[in-house]
Amino acid sequence: MRWWKILGLAAFAGVAATGVVAVRAERRRRAYTPEEIRDRLRERTAEISSQGSQQGS
Repeated sequence: MRWWKILGLAAFAGVAATGVVAVRAERRRRAYTPEEIRDRLRERTAEISSQGSQQGS
């Protein structure tokens, strides 16, 4: 019965760690200003379109 307790505690620790990672990612995402988000999207769009034109050649 003792190993079930250890397994349960390990599972609980894993779930808690996953939650911490998710919260950190959400905070990092929300820290961007709208201008920064627009700039990043424009950079990605330009990058993708340049890759598409290179592959099409």
